[in-house]
Amino acid sequence: MQAKGEFDITRVPQESLDIGGGAVVGHMRFDKRFHGPLDASSVVHMLAMMSPVSGSGAYVALERIEGTLDGRVMDRGAPRLDLTVVPDSGTGELAGLHGRIAIDIVDGRHHYTFDYGFRDT
Repeated sequence: MQAKGEFDITRVPQESLDIGGGAVVGHMRFDKRFHGPLDASSVVHMLAMMSPVSGSGAYVALERIEGTLDGRVMDRGAPRLDLTVVPDSGTGELAGLHGRIAIDIVDGRHHYTFDYGFRDT
């Protein structure tokens, strides 16, 4: 199934966030209004960080949508978490670091698996 339509967006800049070591994360709020088969409104909060290498960076966003369409926010109740190293964010001996981290919770204890590598800088 597929739904297509238009949406309006209003950008509302928020205060930047200090994450230590002189790094700053941009914070933006988006208010959206969807038209068509998806008749809904939403609020999005996005955090974004650019690396010192031109054109490299990453962002993460959470969006809450309220409206009418047969759909689910989660994959049949299973939460999902994606963690990725921000491209070109490694410094010093970690320059060129890339990878993904998986988080598992077993018997109340948190475990991680970090698949990583290094690119030539």
